[in-house]
Amino acid sequence: MNQFNKFVSRSCLVMATVILAACSPGEKKGSESSFSVPVEYYKLDNGLRVVLSEDHTAPTVVVAVYYNIGFRIEPKDRTGFAHLFEHMMFQGSQNLGKMEFVNMVQKNGGVLNGSTRFDFTNYFEVMPAHKLETALWAEADRMKGLAITQENLTNQQGVVKNEVKVNVLNQPYGGFPWLDMPQYANENWYNAHNFYGDLADLDSAKLEDVDKFFKTFYAPNNAAISVVGDFDKEEAKKWIQQYFGGIAKAELPAKPDIAEPAQNKEKRFTKEDQLANKPAIAVAYKMPDRNTPEYFAMGLIDQLLVQGSDSKLYQKLVQEKGYTGGVSGGINYLGNMFNYNGPMLWMADLIHDANVPADSILKQVDQSVAELDNVTQEDLDMAIVKIRSSLYDNLGGVFGVGRADLLACFALFDDDPARINKLEDEFKKVTPEVIKKTASEYLRATNRTILIVEPKAVNQ
Repeated sequence: MNQFNKFVSRSCLVMATVILAACSPGEKKGSESSFSVPVEYYKLDNGLRVVLSEDHTAPTVVVAVYYNIGFRIEPKDRTGFAHLFEHMMFQGSQNLGKMEFVNMVQKNGGVLNGSTRFDFTNYFEVMPAHKLETALWAEADRMKGLAITQENLTNQQGVVKNEVKVNVLNQPYGGFPWLDMPQYANENWYNAHNFYGDLADLDSAKLEDVDKFFKTFYAPNNAAISVVGDFDKEEAKKWIQQYFGGIAKAELPAKPDIAEPAQNKEKRFTKEDQLANKPAIAVAYKMPDRNTPEYFAMGLIDQLLVQGSDSKLYQKLVQEKGYTGGVSGGINYLGNMFNYNGPMLWMADLIHDANVPADSILKQVDQSVAELDNVTQEDLDMAIVKIRSSLYDNLGGVFGVGRADLLACFALFDDDPARINKLEDEFKKVTPEVIKKTASEYLRATNRTILIVEPKAVNQ
């Protein structure tokens, strides 16, 4: 299970995850890059970004509402507040009482979920196609007005604190490395604080904080809605205007500076884990900026180094050395390389045998990186096949939720959801020379952070 799915499984609502093969409604015979996602994009007068993507393969529809508020820019001294608020959004609205939203979706044969990420908080429903209007109405209802009460806040503070205890504090390798590494590798508080939330900060949240947060960030001009699946566009437009068009926009605060300073010295940290019975290590390198040639090169480097049993790190650390049974890694452990909008890390991690020194593992990492200097076009062609397969899996996953995710993110971050159809071409522009340049500039030891987990359970 990858880190994205691990995090989704921690959400307060359980969703049956069915990964479907990617469909290709825009397929053109004889074209090597045949997949094309239908995209219609526009904005309401109140600033709400709307993306429609028809796919009549199955009689289902996805409604996904994304708010441009995530872990990074939650208030200082309120760590975990963005995640706490995600829970609050299921506590009732103007016309739906507590859990009535959930019951309404499930009784109509649908599934739903919500999550908090670095740069957004999202909510989605997968419904039978004829229930599109119901889903749109319900999402608009809670955007218009949330049931913000002390009872709901106190209840959800307890739920989130228990979630932290179950998933992090009382788990071996809890928070490693998805939650831990950003705190060690980054310097800017917005990127480096405890996203899940310190228990004291969660306790100190006040009702007025929740009300202000909602009125500030859960406004239509800070949101995008994507609708994917079996629907009629004109009908969908009519309902979106009817239910969302009258919601007032908000005065949005200036976005904080989330830039990270350049790293020019290797950082190494050790974390004791009282519950772990084997050591673990994670290695993280700061990423290039999004949408640059080096960014796309890192996507292919990720495929070459850590994705799949043919990757260099798997071959060296598992097959050749036998240090571990598996290696995890990637860009953005709380999603994928496309659905974030700020500083990011490329990371690899593994749990390994106690008799293997960390430096032996790092030696294999360094050797794998050095081998990128000899990368060929044939190597890149294979990496493109892998990343193309991964992209298609994502776009077709969970009844179209993966597609809705990218469309909403590209609307929020780039004001251009149609760039979903340009991704393949960007990867194909990467040459062996760009790979070598990117590896030299970003996969240097002075640009990395090493986090070692030292087990204590076996020593007690």
